[in-house]
Amino acid sequence: MRYKPADSGTPRLRVGFVLARSFTLSAFAMFVDTLRLASDELDRSGRVLADWQVLGSTRHLIKSSCGVEVAPTSDFVDPAQFTYIVVVGGLLNVERPVDYDTIAFLKRADAQKVPLIGVCTGSFILAEAGLMKNHETCVSWLHYEAFKERFPDLIVRSDRLYELDRTRGSCAGGSSAADMAALIVRQSISKDAERNALEVLQIERARTALDVQPRRPLDIDCNDDRLKSILIVMEQHVENIISLKKLADSAGVSRRQLERLFQQKIGKSPAQVYMELRMQRARALLSQSKAPLIDIAIEVGFESAGRFGKVFKRTYGQTPRRMREEMAH
Repeated sequence: MRYKPADSGTPRLRVGFVLARSFTLSAFAMFVDTLRLASDELDRSGRVLADWQVLGSTRHLIKSSCGVEVAPTSDFVDPAQFTYIVVVGGLLNVERPVDYDTIAFLKRADAQKVPLIGVCTGSFILAEAGLMKNHETCVSWLHYEAFKERFPDLIVRSDRLYELDRTRGSCAGGSSAADMAALIVRQSISKDAERNALEVLQIERARTALDVQPRRPLDIDCNDDRLKSILIVMEQHVENIISLKKLADSAGVSRRQLERLFQQKIGKSPAQVYMELRMQRARALLSQSKAPLIDIAIEVGFESAGRFGKVFKRTYGQTPRRMREEMAH
């Protein structure tokens, strides 16, 4: 069944949404409401400059992770009707979050060069379908390890809010969906349309793709985005330790600048902070699993249980084995 825009004329921006089972309602709502408010003046909700549809292989209600259900408004029509196809994911423990017809539709959209966007864990669905090759994927820090484990050959990062190029997009979910949608509105409609949407949504400014996810490893509070980004990268690489040079490169600074930045903002060297993050992860593993100490040592970047035990005792004043015994009581 073909759909027609609600208002006369051809909207400049047309977005088709694909909702996974147990999708994240907040991410979908933030994205679609940014389009709605950008499409008309004030908040009249007319589909003048943008149009959107929820696409599905059936018209059955799709339940979100919070229990609210949304009904598809269109069948899988010709993907070329849309400027973007946006896949909104949700809970990762759901088996087959979308059906085979949906995967076939996404592959057809790719073949027709329609840009595909994964919101929240929608990027997992695109990656599973083989549609994220040669593209850097942005995921939430919460889902970084799961993505890396499931798709080891793909490039993934969890320090930025979103990634968007001419053919692919991905974002961490939550409010970052509005930031990405705002950029799309600005590019496809106008800055005025973007401003209208953000003002009605009570968003002071749209964050950019260079903004860092709001995550504070070790409860370190700082206002430097370069430092925030490096801390997140450290946290996500406690097993496969990254060199200081690569950490510096990830934030666009030199190694000397990196060391100066840590001393000025935290009062410690990058190596000291990195080790603290590794020890914090080791302590969590001791309390949350019954894994052998050698396995925990390897998981936090040590080659031997002996070396791990010495550093752990120096950090916490007792051996890993002793701490595990105390935690068990």
